[in-house]
Amino acid sequence: MRKFTIPVLALCSIATILLTGCPSKKSTKTSSKTGAAYNQKRPGSLQVVGKPKPTPGPGLVHIEGGTFVMGGSSIDDIGFDYAAPKRRVTVATFYMDETEVANVDWLEYLNWIKEVPKDPRWYYEALPDTLVWRSPLAYNEPYVNNYLRHPAYQDYPVVGVSWEQAMAYCNWRTNIVNENILRNKGVLNDWKAYATAKNGGGKGKTTPANTKGTSGTEVSTEPFDLDLYLNGQYDDKGKKAPRELNPTTTAAAPGANGKASEKSQGRFARIEDGVFTPGRYRLPTEAEWEYAALALIGTADNNIVKNSKTYPWYGLGIRSPQKKTRGLIYANFKRGAGDNMGVAGYLNDGADITAPVKSYLPNDFGLYNMAGNVSEWVMDTYRKLSYDDVEDFNPFRGNEYENKEYDTNGKIQTIGKTNIPIKTPAQSGKKDPYNMHANKYPSTEAISPSTPTPIDTTKMPVLSETFSADQRGARDPQNLDLYGKITLVNDRAKVYKGGSWNDRAYWLNPGTRRFLDQGESSSEIGFRCAMSSVGDPQINKNETPQFKQPKSRVGFKGK
Repeated sequence: MRKFTIPVLALCSIATILLTGCPSKKSTKTSSKTGAAYNQKRPGSLQVVGKPKPTPGPGLVHIEGGTFVMGGSSIDDIGFDYAAPKRRVTVATFYMDETEVANVDWLEYLNWIKEVPKDPRWYYEALPDTLVWRSPLAYNEPYVNNYLRHPAYQDYPVVGVSWEQAMAYCNWRTNIVNENILRNKGVLNDWKAYATAKNGGGKGKTTPANTKGTSGTEVSTEPFDLDLYLNGQYDDKGKKAPRELNPTTTAAAPGANGKASEKSQGRFARIEDGVFTPGRYRLPTEAEWEYAALALIGTADNNIVKNSKTYPWYGLGIRSPQKKTRGLIYANFKRGAGDNMGVAGYLNDGADITAPVKSYLPNDFGLYNMAGNVSEWVMDTYRKLSYDDVEDFNPFRGNEYENKEYDTNGKIQTIGKTNIPIKTPAQSGKKDPYNMHANKYPSTEAISPSTPTPIDTTKMPVLSETFSADQRGARDPQNLDLYGKITLVNDRAKVYKGGSWNDRAYWLNPGTRRFLDQGESSSEIGFRCAMSSVGDPQINKNETPQFKQPKSRVGFKGK
């Protein structure tokens, strides 16, 4: 079994990557198209950091993308409904959690809601439904009270979480991870200054909305949101905030002598600085999840997949053939009717319900429990014909395009104490004209060199289709006339995959798929997060031959 390894970045530290990017040996200092120097203290000079290496956020494994045959199952189609026909697709390189989200991870989320925004409604709606353990013909009451909170279960996968709750957790995790990066690296004021501000600056003082930090700037004590930060809606700038090289862009912060100090100049970090996580935490798409579970990288050699795989491990069975572990079961599932764990003294999978998230062997991508333990939510909306009517690159069914809501001052509108942006359905499939968003920018001339030539709409042909912000049912819409009669499929039906502790071996095959309403939950369904990657899809180029780049011919005159 060939393990997939992530290259160690020896030439620059993670902190350097996050703050400035790891520069290449031949870092470009001037524009290759204009000849103008970068990073100069003058108007018009672009600030350019060294090209960063892709760096996963906490808990993530880098999954190199590629092509694979999606769909099918161990006996092809047990329901004879042809809901998962085989189809070759390509998945882009991405990140995925090494393990399922555990109870202790969810308790961290709940504790943050209780202590930072202190929003009782958010806290209540984030609580998992522990009543999923109840059954009229079984005594599972101890799990209702203990499974989420007792320390004995803290590293077990969280269950009773709906698709909607899982999506909200992903959004929160994006914000908290990026806030940690900014505070730990000094781009925002550090956690000590934050705690002082949160406590009102000392004993006997009331808690203000913001308090001066050690750098002399405001320390925001409101819940951090990445979108609001990128839109400049925070006053918080730490000692190591990126420097504003152009003195005319913004006024420098006053120094000790009352004059502008160059060292005190700071600005908000931008995406161009390479400070933040490469993407945002989210649920994996169905194609990403299935690709990661199969982990065909262990069988591939020079574009040839040598062995097919029924499960995330090798072989057609569910037991180990190795001499020292012969007979041991590879995953946590239900072997047969009334047999959840085997006979006392030699339990076959060692788990009666769920098992700790790092149980059993990881697959060749280093991912644990991609079969069994708990089924896992994916991002896709379920359609029976999903595999017939999807793109073959990054296939996904569930696009619902939304925009952030802005006020007349260009500030993002938020939901109550949460600081979460309000989203509204997108109004167009392309960039809006300037005059629709002029309130976000200072007054300028009426037109610019980029202003498009006006179009006489009276002479334009009438389009047969109009833009729809919700394209989840593209070419396969929901049938509300039959909903509740012969089908439960609508736009709220979300896919889950992987099989659980209470499923038979059939569902352990990554190609199988089921669905449940996005607001429902189960004792058999959990989730893990994913994140899109950026830049080069090849993670370790040393494993394959590469073309040697010739010297540049710019300015070549010949003989």
